[in-house]
Amino acid sequence: MTLNCGIVGLPNVGKSTIFSALTAVQADVANYPFCTIDPNVGVVNVPDPRLAKIAAIIPTERIVPAVVEFVDIAGLVRGASKGEGRGNQFLGHVRNTGVIIHVVRCFENEDIVHVDGTVNPASDIETINIELALADLETVEKRLAKLEREFRSNDREVAKRATQLAPLLEQARDLLSDGRPARLLELSVDQEKLLSDLHLITRKKQLYVCNVDEASIRTGSPYVGEVEKIAAAEGAGVVTICGQLESEIAGLASDEEKQMFLEEAGLEESGLSRLIHEGYRLLGLRTFFTAGPKEVRAWTITAGDRAPQAAGVIHSDFERGFIRAETYHCDDLFAAGSEQKIREAGKLRQEGKEYVVQDGDVMHFKFNV
Repeated sequence: MTLNCGIVGLPNVGKSTIFSALTAVQADVANYPFCTIDPNVGVVNVPDPRLAKIAAIIPTERIVPAVVEFVDIAGLVRGASKGEGRGNQFLGHVRNTGVIIHVVRCFENEDIVHVDGTVNPASDIETINIELALADLETVEKRLAKLEREFRSNDREVAKRATQLAPLLEQARDLLSDGRPARLLELSVDQEKLLSDLHLITRKKQLYVCNVDEASIRTGSPYVGEVEKIAAAEGAGVVTICGQLESEIAGLASDEEKQMFLEEAGLEESGLSRLIHEGYRLLGLRTFFTAGPKEVRAWTITAGDRAPQAAGVIHSDFERGFIRAETYHCDDLFAAGSEQKIREAGKLRQEGKEYVVQDGDVMHFKFNV
């Protein structure tokens, strides 16, 4: 799976404002459709308070956070699956992302034009989801047409694969024809592999982001309730943020100023922080740490990775010559107060090649090349 998050939505819902706040990179932001044509790509630090807590116990020269990539994709419109509004180009960008971050306009503002003339989250979501479903339907129908030749192939493996793939494609076609996403298909691991080369957009995990005004952050918004009902029916998550407020926070110079701003706004945590964490989680990413006098660093792995794979994230030689990993969990470090006490308490483990790395592990690798 591609390890990035693609930000999609109708034009003028606040995608580029949110992207700019996320990345502190000024994307093109304007009050007209299609101001973003080529996708903007930004690498974003993953907020993780555990890093500072580790560094407070193990003094170090620098702290290096994990990162995740976000892609700001131009606004999709009704008819995008048929090429409207540069639709084919934009849908191709969506297909190349790992997780869909669907920004939904949940604010009123006469100065910002809505493409349909009125704020209606349910209608906006339906427009985007139908266009994505129609794009996938075209892909599925083309693949079904090719199966006719494969059924008659002299290559038994090709014919066998076609026989296995046909019912899956038919199920996907039925869902997509109704405007429903292919992610609703319940597939085994082997079935998932059969469909994987189609790169279906609606098979990707999706997170809805309700972009509200500043007042609604404090008082709530009925628009958000509409989105939450739709998301619950799809098994998707929802994050509520005020893009304009987050943009102002991102423009502040220091972490202290940002924290003060949040407190004055009555917020415990930045909405962007929640968005980053959700995107990271939906991509199936997890974090382990290394800690020493030179640096305390967060490293990114995929859930289920074993110790040699984690070592390989640092350097290929570590994986190739992996012997073992000295491991403890950061929570044990916080409770003990030092690595020495971790050892005394018997919390330092020697893990081999089959060990599945856990989020929050602190690891020291032994290798030989």
